[in-house]
Amino acid sequence: MLDETSLASTLDAVNEALFLGRKISQRDRAAVAKWLAGRCGEPRSYEFMPAPTAQDFSGSARLFTGEPLTTSGGTACKLGHEGCRALLVLGVTTRPIAAALQRAEEHMTARLDPADGPRGGYYCCGSCTVAFWRHLLVGGLDHQERRLANGLQNLQRARLGKGAWRFFPSWYTVWALTEMEPALVRDELQYAAPRLERALKRIVPPDDVYAVRRQEIARRALALV
Repeated sequence: MLDETSLASTLDAVNEALFLGRKISQRDRAAVAKWLAGRCGEPRSYEFMPAPTAQDFSGSARLFTGEPLTTSGGTACKLGHEGCRALLVLGVTTRPIAAALQRAEEHMTARLDPADGPRGGYYCCGSCTVAFWRHLLVGGLDHQERRLANGLQNLQRARLGKGAWRFFPSWYTVWALTEMEPALVRDELQYAAPRLERALKRIVPPDDVYAVRRQEIARRALALV
């Protein structure tokens, strides 16, 4: 599960296990959490969150849903949020790990707009915002419920038609929506439903991991409509 050459690859393995409901052994939890905590505050980290590696910054890194990470700042921000999320989910609470996570949480929280402000549920750009939401969804940062509700209002205002949104990457966004309270996201998923239904009709190669994941995300999203 741990790939010390790539934060993106390590997070992909963690997220895949969680996505598929696979149990992560205590040994893997401890190894990954220790490594993630050790990357907090390393050069090019974003607000002391886990830092991407040189390989991640080479342009090869992707989100779990397949969208490429194309800028250095965006790579550090998105993978940093995902790294903090993984630390929270893995639940390893040794003192060094807890201290590294706390420092990252404090520094990132200090960068946020007030939760009730117009950008209280938005951060930087659409894709960074979705990573921010995923961080909030597991209890990270602060005022999680207010920020998520505010963020969903931003998402609704970003509708482009045909199930897509301005600035927000469609699949990464829908994936995050499937992890929120169904009553809060039903309107957005209904808006995206025709696009999701078309995706389910496509024949995808079984070795295209991102296409397979996207179809499963579509199934889960449509089940909430």
